[in-house]
Amino acid sequence: MSTPKFTIPGLTEAEGEKVAGILQERLHALNDLALTLKHIHWNVVGPHFIAVHEMIDPHVVEVRDAVDETAERIATLGTSPNGLTGDLVKTRTWEDYSLGRATTNEHLGALDLVYQGVITDHRAAQAAVADLDPVTEDMIIGQLRQLELFHWFVRAHLENTGGQLSSSGAGSEKAAAEKASAADTVS
Repeated sequence: MSTPKFTIPGLTEAEGEKVAGILQERLHALNDLALTLKHIHWNVVGPHFIAVHEMIDPHVVEVRDAVDETAERIATLGTSPNGLTGDLVKTRTWEDYSLGRATTNEHLGALDLVYQGVITDHRAAQAAVADLDPVTEDMIIGQLRQLELFHWFVRAHLENTGGQLSSSGAGSEKAAAEKASAADTVS
């Protein structure tokens, strides 16, 4: 990431650089999420295919809008945003999404874990910028609202009438997919 020569009024260059660094991590996570969602969109199969296939696309648009908003905020802070996949892969702290062609429940079980990670990290970013930049904090809060709403949509497919998630307790995407799939065959 480039060292800024300026930042927004009210922040020091060091503060602007810190906020931009936090946002760069979120930019990579959001770009990865958009790609993961399209991958699922193309690879989901099964009896609930059309519902899940069509549920995902509007959220891809929202996530891509969040990517753009985040990159533009980084630039506003005086730093050059990096949206290149090479940097994403080099600096990310998570593995690639682990499912290919799979049923709707398998993908939704795995996607539940993806959202848990993205939302947890987004909340940490919100807390990290809270005392530095309320405009960036507001942006992240708005993104969290959309991420949490879609996560609820995913979980609604995995939840039984008693409120338990079929993928609960899974430690990996594959384990969550297996648990969700097994619960679907029991129903």
